[in-house]
Amino acid sequence: MSLLYVILGAAAGAPLRYLTDRAVQSRHGGPFPWGTLTVNVVACLVLGFVTGAVTDSAISHQAGLLLGTGLCATLSTYSTFSYETVRLAEQGARLLPAGHIILSVAAGLGAAFAGAGIAGSLWH
Repeated sequence: MSLLYVILGAAAGAPLRYLTDRAVQSRHGGPFPWGTLTVNVVACLVLGFVTGAVTDSAISHQAGLLLGTGLCATLSTYSTFSYETVRLAEQGARLLPAGHIILSVAAGLGAAFAGAGIAGSLWH
């Protein structure tokens, strides 16, 4: 049964990632991958929140599988992040690849901690 929760979450996360990425990227010109940054940070925020909620027993383990393992795993995309960083470097951008890495890691970690903190503050 656990696998079904993961599959259902993944079935929602993958198209949501694609549609969000395209919508954000279409609004921003230039080579910087704003769409991928957005979906990755949102996934970190949601995963932090879900992890905090499961840890505090505010939501079930099954909801954690659906939202965390299924949805967030397919909403975020490390492979696209890596690919786009390499593409920025190949295009001759000197600071953009480093900026992309630093911004993505810092924003992702910050979002994950924020999500966990929000969950913790709701149930304590």
